[in-house]
Amino acid sequence: MKSTITSLFLLVCSAFTSTDTVLTRFTAPAGYQQVKPPPGSFGEYLQNLPLKPAGTHTLTYKGAVAATDVFTAAVVDLSVGNEDLQQCADAVMRLRGEYLYRQKRFSEIAFHFESGFKCDYIHYADGYRYHNDRWVLKAKKDYSYPTFMRYMTLVFDYAGTLSLDKELKRVKSPDELKTGDIFIKGGSPGHCFIVMDVVENPQHKKLFLLAQSFMPAQNIQVLQYHSPWFSMDVKSEIWYGELIDKAYLKRFEE
Repeated sequence: MKSTITSLFLLVCSAFTSTDTVLTRFTAPAGYQQVKPPPGSFGEYLQNLPLKPAGTHTLTYKGAVAATDVFTAAVVDLSVGNEDLQQCADAVMRLRGEYLYRQKRFSEIAFHFESGFKCDYIHYADGYRYHNDRWVLKAKKDYSYPTFMRYMTLVFDYAGTLSLDKELKRVKSPDELKTGDIFIKGGSPGHCFIVMDVVENPQHKKLFLLAQSFMPAQNIQVLQYHSPWFSMDVKSEIWYGELIDKAYLKRFEE
C-alpha cells in the first residue's frame, strides 16, 4: 500500500513539473510524420525547448504586448533581457550559443561582428574583453552561465543579420530542409526565421514550424498564419513572409 501511495505521489508531482515543449505542443498534421533529428543535434535541442503556458502573449523587452503577437502560436520560455538587443538574428545566435554551451562545446561558440571581428566565447570566458576589434585581458577566467550571457549580450551589440548571413552555409536544395535551418536576408533592416521542427508526408512534401524575435527585442515566438505549419510552396502574409523561400535558406556548419 505504501509503495502504491508513493507511486501515485510521484505521478502527480511529475504531472505538475512536466514541461511543455515545441515537440509536445505541436503534433504533426494528418498524413505527415515528424522528421527526427539526430540525437544530441541542434535540431533536437530546438524541438525540446520549453514553452510558456498556452495563450501566453509575446512581449517586448519592456513588458508590452509585441506588435507581432497576432502571429503567436507559442512563446519560448527563454529570457529576453531588459535591453533592446535580442532581436531577430540575436535570437538565432542565442539559441545556437545556448545549445553549444549546454553541450560544453565551448570552442565552437563564436560569432562574427559586422566589422568582421570574430568574437569567440573562449577568449571572453578566459577573461579577455573586446576593445576596438581586439581582445584585452581584464578579468579572471569564468565559464559560468552569467558570464556566458554577458558574452551573448556583447554579440547582440555588434552582430546582426548582415554578419550572420555571411557565416551561415547555404542549403542547396529545399528537399534538404531540416530543423535548425534559417531563412535569412542580411540588411538594415534584414530579418530571419529559424526552423523549429519539420514534418513530411509520403510524397516527401515538408511542412515546418518557424520562430523569430523582432524589433524591438521581444520573446522568441513560434509563429502561425492560419496554421503554425509553414510551407515554401504557400505564400505567407506574416511580416517578412517573402523570406520563406529556398533562396534564403541557410544553416550553421556542423
